[in-house]
Amino acid sequence: MSTSTVTPPRAWLMLALGVAAQAAGTLLVSTPAYLIPFLHAERGMSLAQAGLLAAAPTFGMVVTLVFWGVLTDRYGERWIIAGGLALTAAFAFAALAADSDLALGILLVLGGGASASTNAASGRVVIGWFPKHRRGLAMGIRQMSQPLGVAAAALIVPPLAVSSGPTAPFAVAGTVTVVLAVLCAWGIRNPPRPAASRGRAEASANPYRSSRFLLRIHAASALLVVPQFTLSTFGLVWLVAAMGWNATAAGIVVAVSQLVGAVGRIVAGHLSDRLGTRVGLLRAVAAAGVLAMVLLAAAAWLHADVFAAALFVAAATIAVADNGLAYTSVAEAAGPFWSGRALGIQNTGQFLAASAVGPLVGALITLVGYPFAFAIVGATPLAALLMTPRHDRSDGAESGDASVLSADAGPGHGAAVVPRG
Repeated sequence: MSTSTVTPPRAWLMLALGVAAQAAGTLLVSTPAYLIPFLHAERGMSLAQAGLLAAAPTFGMVVTLVFWGVLTDRYGERWIIAGGLALTAAFAFAALAADSDLALGILLVLGGGASASTNAASGRVVIGWFPKHRRGLAMGIRQMSQPLGVAAAALIVPPLAVSSGPTAPFAVAGTVTVVLAVLCAWGIRNPPRPAASRGRAEASANPYRSSRFLLRIHAASALLVVPQFTLSTFGLVWLVAAMGWNATAAGIVVAVSQLVGAVGRIVAGHLSDRLGTRVGLLRAVAAAGVLAMVLLAAAAWLHADVFAAALFVAAATIAVADNGLAYTSVAEAAGPFWSGRALGIQNTGQFLAASAVGPLVGALITLVGYPFAFAIVGATPLAALLMTPRHDRSDGAESGDASVLSADAGPGHGAAVVPRG
């Protein structure tokens, strides 16, 4: 495609709403992880038990991601995002009245399942509204949503749980998601799609049958999720329980790591645009992840506070840098008629791996301690490096090409096709 393709001004509004929507959902999904110190110390839960509760929203996402992707392919992004956020808010408010750990866990599964609507749908908004030479940067910005949501949870949940009880943070999550539901219903417009004549041919072309590219990206991404969720789930409790930090200071370090990681995703996306490759940079991130986890394990073993905190921020930043690269690569390879389902499958694999991190890594930490657990987790980005393809793949449909795109925005959306400039 021509690098002169114009990015429509409306695309940046779609991007901003997509970021805010997924950050709101992530706030709810991340909240249980930052209740682990409270549940572990005050209620006597084991790390494996608390990790299982923390994994409940992620399990809900695993079950519903492909479903939301299919709905998005069929009905468009606007109402899938807004409706999913409204459901998320309902389950968050219901969690305030949970009278047992089982009831809370069930509501967290349902809330996580509802929040999954923003994952595939907001990614499609970015891919649909931005031309290829801006997608890496745009998707990197969009991928800020997860670390922003995690950072908000790290700052809000620990002190609020201590002062007002473990269910109080869900009131915040419910309020934020209901506000974003209204904003997204007002502001999001479905992007243009390929014209119907081209669409009929492409709709029948399953990208999974033509090569193993998508399957390899899915597998590598699932492996790269393990260090990411290990650090986001157990980073706070490691700093508090093993390193002797207070909860507020530890929360600040975790929040900083997420904010730096958010910037790192933008840098990685922009760099992939400049280099003209997603998977080449993805391989470099995987290699860096191996080194980061090994160094963090050494710092934890030596109980070196300053180095441990710095390496935690570095490792957490590297651990999230791959997400936007893989996400963009999957969407480009799948094409406009399969991207919702492909992104749903992509996220399903990631969150299936993430669901296992809480109980399994919690049990591993109990068995061998944090340093050895971090070192063992470092093997997963090495496996991802071996799995990642060496060359990119694209279906050839580019955003902004007036010859193949038509406004598929739904009644009253008024989405415009932007011609080559």
